[in-house]
Amino acid sequence: MPLAEMAPTGRWLLWAPLVAACVHIFEEFAWPGGFMAWYREYRGPAASRITPRFLAFINAALLIGCWDAAAATDTPLTRAFWLAMCAVLGANGCWHVWATVRARRYSPGVVTGVLLYIPLAAYGFATYIGAGRVSAGTAAASALIGASYPIWSAVFHAGGRSRQ
Repeated sequence: MPLAEMAPTGRWLLWAPLVAACVHIFEEFAWPGGFMAWYREYRGPAASRITPRFLAFINAALLIGCWDAAAATDTPLTRAFWLAMCAVLGANGCWHVWATVRARRYSPGVVTGVLLYIPLAAYGFATYIGAGRVSAGTAAASALIGASYPIWSAVFHAGGRSRQ
């Protein structure tokens, strides 16, 4: 049975991460846009590995992951994957808040991070745990896996610094 038929609150919740990611990417790169220039200024030399091709690849992977999580057949593993994708989004939203505060200026993506990503992650986890669709352990593992994205990103950027 498709995961969408098993969702505790209906189909919209399963597709919400994909929609949120599309809106977030639009904010970062189209309106108001400017994420790549902002990020290069924010990170300095550590951002040398950030190219338009890299950003296209990362965002395509995110959209494919969100699509796959929503369209998957309902299994304990696909529920965990859906929650991990929500955790990636939530962690990214938190990163945008942190970066905005640290830089003391708007980070393209912070609005959708705050209004969509963070609430969606919180609601998704609460809904799936509350409906008994995942155990607390599965939710915790998904949260740790998804929230590890900023760590992997920092490791990636540290690699860029060593080449300077």
